Amino acid sequence: MGFQKVAGIQEFENIEKKLIELDGKSILLTKVEGDYYAISNKCPHMGGSLYKGTLEDGVITCPRHGAKYDAKTGKGLGKPKILFLEFKMQDDRSYPVKVEDGNILVDINIE
Repeated sequence: MGFQKVAGIQEFENIEKKLIELDGKSILLTKVEGDYYAISNKCPHMGGSLYKGTLEDGVITCPRHGAKYDAKTGKGLGKPKILFLEFKMQDDRSYPVKVEDGNILVDINIE
């Protein structure tokens, strides 16, 4: 289906992240250093909502076990932990984003 409009840039005047649903997929849309990025909202570790986590300096932290992901690429940066146990790290899925005429568009169909 290609790029689809998911938000307007004006929506990001006072926020840095937004949860969107696109073709049955939950996507985390973020604004980092003036640019927009989209990754899967589902943490690869145990399925936590990354939207509910914190976004700081381009890093999103899962609220469940502290796994950290680059909000631009979905690359895993910090392993999830429970007490003193560390778990295997997997990268999150990222999606192409572009801006046209004040609209943010995401393509979830690119493999």
